[in-house]
Amino acid sequence: MSSSDIFIGETIGTAVLILLGGGVCAAVTLKASKARNAGWLAIAFGWGFAVMTAVYISAPLSGAHLNPAVTLALAIKDGGWDNVPIYWAGQLLGAMIGATLVWVAYYGQFQAHLTDKEIVGEPTVKSVEAEEKGAGPVLGIFSTGPEVRNVVQNLATEIIGTVVLILAILTQGLNDKGNGLGTLGALITAFVVVSIGLSLGGPTGYAINPARDLGPRIVHALLPLPNKGGSDWSYAWIPVVGPLIGGAIAAGIYNLAFA
Repeated sequence: MSSSDIFIGETIGTAVLILLGGGVCAAVTLKASKARNAGWLAIAFGWGFAVMTAVYISAPLSGAHLNPAVTLALAIKDGGWDNVPIYWAGQLLGAMIGATLVWVAYYGQFQAHLTDKEIVGEPTVKSVEAEEKGAGPVLGIFSTGPEVRNVVQNLATEIIGTVVLILAILTQGLNDKGNGLGTLGALITAFVVVSIGLSLGGPTGYAINPARDLGPRIVHALLPLPNKGGSDWSYAWIPVVGPLIGGAIAAGIYNLAFA
Protein backbone atom coordinates (compact mmCIF):
# COMPACT_ATOMS: atom_id res chain seq x y z
CA MET A 1 0.00 0.00 0.00
CA SER A 2 1.28 3.45 -0.91
CA SER A 3 1.34 6.32 1.57
CA SER A 4 -1.38 8.12 -0.37
CA ASP A 5 -3.61 5.03 -0.39
CA ILE A 6 -3.17 4.65 3.36
CA PHE A 7 -3.97 8.28 4.05
CA ILE A 8 -6.98 8.38 1.73
CA GLY A 9 -8.32 5.04 2.93
CA GLU A 10 -8.03 5.94 6.61
CA THR A 11 -9.51 9.39 6.06
CA ILE A 12 -12.54 8.05 4.18
CA GLY A 13 -13.02 5.04 6.44
CA THR A 14 -12.77 6.98 9.69
CA ALA A 15 -15.07 9.68 8.33
CA VAL A 16 -17.71 7.04 7.59
CA LEU A 17 -17.16 5.46 11.02
CA ILE A 18 -17.76 8.74 12.85
CA LEU A 19 -20.58 9.84 10.53
CA LEU A 20 -22.57 6.68 11.29
CA GLY A 21 -21.46 6.28 14.90
CA GLY A 22 -21.91 9.93 15.80
CA GLY A 23 -25.07 9.89 13.74
CA VAL A 24 -26.73 7.29 15.94
CA CYS A 25 -25.76 9.30 19.02
CA ALA A 26 -27.35 12.38 17.47
CA ALA A 27 -30.44 10.42 16.48
CA VAL A 28 -30.95 9.16 20.02
CA THR A 29 -30.07 12.45 21.76
CA LEU A 30 -31.51 15.36 19.81
CA LYS A 31 -35.04 16.48 20.65
CA ALA A 32 -36.40 16.82 17.10
CA SER A 33 -35.04 13.45 15.95
CA LYS A 34 -37.44 10.63 15.11
CA ALA A 35 -35.14 8.21 16.97
CA ARG A 36 -34.95 10.25 20.19
CA ASN A 37 -34.65 8.13 23.32
CA ALA A 38 -34.11 4.92 21.31
CA GLY A 39 -31.64 3.91 24.00
CA TRP A 40 -28.29 2.25 24.59
CA LEU A 41 -29.02 -0.79 22.43
CA ALA A 42 -29.49 1.46 19.42
CA ILE A 43 -26.20 3.22 20.15
CA ALA A 44 -24.27 -0.03 20.65
CA PHE A 45 -25.55 -1.62 17.46
CA GLY A 46 -25.26 1.65 15.56
CA TRP A 47 -21.56 1.88 16.39
CA GLY A 48 -21.03 -1.79 15.56
CA PHE A 49 -22.57 -1.43 12.12
CA ALA A 50 -20.64 1.82 11.64
CA VAL A 51 -17.41 -0.13 12.17
CA MET A 52 -18.48 -2.82 9.73
CA THR A 53 -19.39 -0.31 7.02
CA ALA A 54 -16.19 1.68 7.45
CA VAL A 55 -14.01 -1.44 7.36
CA TYR A 56 -15.59 -2.72 4.15
CA ILE A 57 -15.13 0.68 2.49
CA SER A 58 -11.54 1.37 3.51
CA ALA A 59 -9.95 -2.09 3.63
CA PRO A 60 -8.93 -2.19 -0.06
CA LEU A 61 -6.94 1.03 0.31
CA SER A 62 -5.46 1.03 3.79
CA GLY A 63 -6.28 -2.24 5.52
CA ALA A 64 -8.92 -0.42 7.60
CA HIS A 65 -7.15 0.34 10.87
CA LEU A 66 -9.50 3.29 11.59
CA ASN A 67 -8.10 3.52 15.11
CA PRO A 68 -4.69 4.72 16.34
CA ALA A 69 -4.71 1.94 18.95
CA VAL A 70 -5.04 -0.67 16.18
CA THR A 71 -2.20 0.96 14.24
CA LEU A 72 0.00 1.01 17.33
CA ALA A 73 -0.76 -2.62 18.18
CA LEU A 74 0.04 -3.79 14.65
CA ALA A 75 3.29 -1.81 14.67
CA ILE A 76 4.31 -3.47 17.95
CA LYS A 77 3.25 -6.88 16.69
CA ASP A 78 5.01 -6.68 13.32
CA GLY A 79 7.74 -4.12 14.00
CA GLY A 80 6.63 -1.84 11.15
CA TRP A 81 6.57 1.79 12.26
CA ASP A 82 7.13 3.71 9.00
CA ASN A 83 3.48 4.35 8.19
CA VAL A 84 2.20 4.95 11.71
CA PRO A 85 2.14 8.78 11.39
CA ILE A 86 0.30 8.50 8.05
CA TYR A 87 -2.34 6.22 9.55
CA TRP A 88 -2.79 8.48 12.57
CA ALA A 89 -3.05 11.63 10.46
CA GLY A 90 -5.71 10.10 8.20
CA GLN A 91 -7.66 8.79 11.18
CA LEU A 92 -7.73 12.15 12.96
CA LEU A 93 -8.69 14.06 9.82
CA GLY A 94 -11.36 11.50 8.95
CA ALA A 95 -12.82 11.70 12.46
CA MET A 96 -13.09 15.47 12.18
CA ILE A 97 -14.73 15.23 8.77
CA GLY A 98 -17.20 12.62 10.02
CA ALA A 99 -18.15 14.73 13.05
CA THR A 100 -18.71 17.75 10.83
CA LEU A 101 -20.96 15.71 8.56
CA VAL A 102 -23.04 14.65 11.58
CA TRP A 103 -23.58 18.33 12.34
CA VAL A 104 -24.59 19.00 8.73
CA ALA A 105 -27.00 16.05 8.62
CA TYR A 106 -28.64 17.05 11.93
CA TYR A 107 -28.26 20.81 11.62
CA GLY A 108 -31.93 21.60 12.24
CA GLN A 109 -32.08 19.20 15.17
CA PHE A 110 -29.00 20.76 16.78
CA GLN A 111 -30.56 24.21 16.45
CA ALA A 112 -33.88 23.07 17.88
CA HIS A 113 -32.27 21.15 20.72
CA LEU A 114 -29.87 23.87 21.81
CA THR A 115 -32.33 26.76 21.60
CA ASP A 116 -35.26 25.04 23.30
CA LYS A 117 -36.27 26.93 26.45
CA GLU A 118 -36.74 23.72 28.41
CA ILE A 119 -33.11 22.84 27.76
CA VAL A 120 -31.34 26.21 27.98
CA GLY A 121 -33.64 27.94 30.46
CA GLU A 122 -33.24 27.88 34.23
CA PRO A 123 -30.27 25.78 35.38
CA THR A 124 -31.10 22.38 36.85
CA VAL A 125 -28.97 20.34 39.23
CA LYS A 126 -27.95 18.11 36.33
CA SER A 127 -27.06 21.04 34.04
CA VAL A 128 -25.02 22.71 36.79
CA GLU A 129 -23.11 19.49 37.38
CA ALA A 130 -22.45 19.14 33.65
CA GLU A 131 -21.21 22.73 33.44
CA GLU A 132 -18.89 22.18 36.40
CA LYS A 133 -17.46 19.17 34.58
CA GLY A 134 -16.99 21.23 31.42
CA ALA A 135 -19.36 19.07 29.36
CA GLY A 136 -21.88 20.79 27.08
CA PRO A 137 -25.42 19.47 26.46
CA VAL A 138 -24.56 17.82 23.12
CA LEU A 139 -20.93 16.88 23.74
CA GLY A 140 -21.97 13.23 24.08
CA ILE A 141 -22.87 13.21 20.39
CA PHE A 142 -19.27 14.04 19.54
CA SER A 143 -17.15 12.53 22.31
CA THR A 144 -17.29 10.30 25.37
CA GLY A 145 -17.49 11.13 29.04
CA PRO A 146 -17.69 9.25 32.34
CA GLU A 147 -20.78 8.73 34.44
CA VAL A 148 -18.60 8.69 37.55
CA ARG A 149 -15.43 10.78 37.41
CA ASN A 150 -12.60 8.70 38.75
CA VAL A 151 -9.36 9.00 36.80
CA VAL A 152 -8.04 5.54 37.71
CA GLN A 153 -11.31 3.76 36.99
CA ASN A 154 -12.04 5.73 33.82
CA LEU A 155 -8.55 5.05 32.47
CA ALA A 156 -8.75 1.37 33.44
CA THR A 157 -12.14 1.00 31.73
CA GLU A 158 -10.78 2.38 28.45
CA ILE A 159 -7.69 0.19 28.68
CA ILE A 160 -9.69 -2.98 29.35
CA GLY A 161 -12.18 -2.35 26.55
CA THR A 162 -9.40 -1.63 24.07
CA VAL A 163 -7.47 -4.76 25.04
CA VAL A 164 -10.54 -6.84 24.24
CA LEU A 165 -11.01 -5.09 20.88
CA ILE A 166 -7.38 -5.37 19.80
CA LEU A 167 -6.98 -8.98 20.88
CA ALA A 168 -10.10 -9.87 18.90
CA ILE A 169 -8.62 -8.15 15.84
CA LEU A 170 -5.12 -9.60 16.17
CA THR A 171 -6.32 -13.16 16.70
CA GLN A 172 -8.76 -13.25 13.79
CA GLY A 173 -7.90 -16.12 11.50
CA LEU A 174 -5.63 -18.01 13.90
CA ASN A 175 -8.14 -20.87 13.96
CA ASP A 176 -7.86 -20.94 10.19
CA LYS A 177 -4.15 -21.78 10.07
CA GLY A 178 -3.19 -18.14 9.75
CA ASN A 179 -5.09 -17.63 6.51
CA GLY A 180 -7.29 -14.93 7.98
CA LEU A 181 -11.03 -14.51 7.76
CA GLY A 182 -11.17 -12.08 4.84
CA THR A 183 -14.30 -9.97 4.60
CA LEU A 184 -15.90 -11.94 7.44
CA GLY A 185 -13.46 -10.21 9.77
CA ALA A 186 -15.33 -6.91 9.42
CA LEU A 187 -18.53 -8.51 10.67
CA ILE A 188 -16.74 -10.17 13.58
CA THR A 189 -15.11 -6.88 14.57
CA ALA A 190 -18.48 -5.15 14.38
CA PHE A 191 -20.03 -7.58 16.83
CA VAL A 192 -17.01 -7.29 19.14
CA VAL A 193 -17.61 -3.53 19.23
CA VAL A 194 -21.29 -4.14 20.01
CA SER A 195 -20.30 -6.52 22.79
CA ILE A 196 -17.86 -4.02 24.30
CA GLY A 197 -20.52 -1.32 24.14
CA LEU A 198 -23.13 -3.46 25.87
CA SER A 199 -20.80 -4.92 28.49
CA LEU A 200 -18.16 -2.24 29.14
CA GLY A 201 -19.63 0.95 27.70
CA GLY A 202 -21.57 2.04 30.77
CA PRO A 203 -18.80 3.73 32.77
CA THR A 204 -17.18 5.95 30.10
CA GLY A 205 -19.09 5.52 26.83
CA TYR A 206 -16.32 3.26 25.43
CA ALA A 207 -14.15 5.44 23.21
CA ILE A 208 -11.64 2.58 22.64
CA ASN A 209 -10.28 4.76 19.82
CA PRO A 210 -8.28 7.98 20.34
CA ALA A 211 -9.21 9.48 16.96
CA ARG A 212 -12.90 8.69 17.47
CA ASP A 213 -12.90 10.84 20.61
CA LEU A 214 -10.32 13.56 19.94
CA GLY A 215 -11.31 14.48 16.37
CA PRO A 216 -15.01 15.04 17.14
CA ARG A 217 -14.14 16.84 20.40
CA ILE A 218 -12.06 19.33 18.40
CA VAL A 219 -14.99 19.77 16.00
CA HIS A 220 -17.37 20.34 18.91
CA ALA A 221 -15.07 23.09 20.18
CA LEU A 222 -14.95 24.73 16.75
CA LEU A 223 -18.55 24.48 15.55
CA PRO A 224 -20.85 27.50 15.88
CA LEU A 225 -23.42 25.65 17.98
CA PRO A 226 -25.67 27.84 20.15
CA ASN A 227 -25.43 27.26 23.89
CA LYS A 228 -23.17 24.27 23.30
CA GLY A 229 -21.23 24.52 26.54
CA GLY A 230 -17.71 23.24 27.09
CA SER A 231 -15.79 20.43 25.38
CA ASP A 232 -14.56 18.87 28.66
CA TRP A 233 -10.86 19.10 27.85
CA SER A 234 -9.91 18.07 31.39
CA TYR A 235 -11.19 14.58 30.58
CA ALA A 236 -10.05 14.47 26.95
CA TRP A 237 -6.67 12.79 27.60
CA ILE A 238 -8.24 9.63 29.06
CA PRO A 239 -9.94 8.37 25.84
CA VAL A 240 -6.65 9.04 24.04
CA VAL A 241 -4.10 7.60 26.45
CA GLY A 242 -6.27 4.71 27.69
CA PRO A 243 -6.83 3.10 24.27
CA LEU A 244 -3.17 3.55 23.30
CA ILE A 245 -2.10 1.78 26.49
CA GLY A 246 -4.70 -0.90 25.82
CA GLY A 247 -3.45 -1.39 22.27
CA ALA A 248 0.14 -1.77 23.47
CA ILE A 249 -0.89 -4.26 26.17
CA ALA A 250 -2.93 -6.30 23.69
CA ALA A 251 0.00 -6.44 21.27
CA GLY A 252 2.25 -7.61 24.10
CA ILE A 253 -0.23 -10.31 25.10
CA TYR A 254 -0.49 -11.44 21.48
CA ASN A 255 3.27 -11.67 21.04
CA LEU A 256 3.63 -13.63 24.28
CA ALA A 257 0.69 -15.99 23.93
CA PHE A 258 -0.13 -16.35 20.23
CA ALA A 259 2.90 -15.49 18.10
